Amino acid sequence: MKKLFALVAVLAAFTAQANEKLVVGASPVPHAEILEFVKPQLAQEGVDLDIKVFSDFIQPNVQLAEKNIDANYYQYRPFLDEFNKTRHTDLVPVAGVHIEPFGAYSTRIKNISELKDGASVAIPNDPVNAGRALVLLDEAGLIKLKDPSNTLSTTRDIAENPKHLKIRELEGALLARAVNQVDLAFVFANYALEAGIDTNSALIVEKGKDLYIEYLVARADNIDSPAIQKLAKALNSPQVREFILTRYKGQIVPGF
Repeated sequence: MKKLFALVAVLAAFTAQANEKLVVGASPVPHAEILEFVKPQLAQEGVDLDIKVFSDFIQPNVQLAEKNIDANYYQYRPFLDEFNKTRHTDLVPVAGVHIEPFGAYSTRIKNISELKDGASVAIPNDPVNAGRALVLLDEAGLIKLKDPSNTLSTTRDIAENPKHLKIRELEGALLARAVNQVDLAFVFANYALEAGIDTNSALIVEKGKDLYIEYLVARADNIDSPAIQKLAKALNSPQVREFILTRYKGQIVPGF
């Protein structure tokens, strides 16, 4: 009986010391890679990081809102704000981690001035990123928007299209594959990196805007949990800063 009590005591102690599990949704590159980098450190701090990789921009937020995951890391504030507004959710930013360039790529032309009349241009199909691409087209002198400062512009807000560009809206994950199928495609840096596209080869590029810092995101009901806060601290550490600078060589940059 004494041996049995001793065994129960050992098992109880082991259970008490077991790490807390934290499930985080992320895009494959660079988000999941950065999470993998901090995973050993978190394990030492009592948190087992379970990384769920998503290929789209909607499900990580849906799964977080439905409490199937504890947090996600893949998006910037304008996208999050629009999601909360349209889906009536209460997802909250925890810590900004990095900034990715957003650019337009082509395998058919070497300079944006070579874009021909009637050229096909692929842009993201969600409201925030479609507007972001249209603003860049306006800044490049390829179209004129009714309000060039409106990052939520849609194709209906194009006032002038002198080159008669054929603008196609595609799901974000498909844009990297579309580079070879259209004259110009706007691609997020994470998908470009995953597809082996050099982000320095972009013909139009937007770099380093604080508005587009990518965040670790949680819910209002768990943002203050010790595990979430430990992850936030790890993602804003000098070690992660160095990892981003070394691993991605300027193709993405720290946002903290």
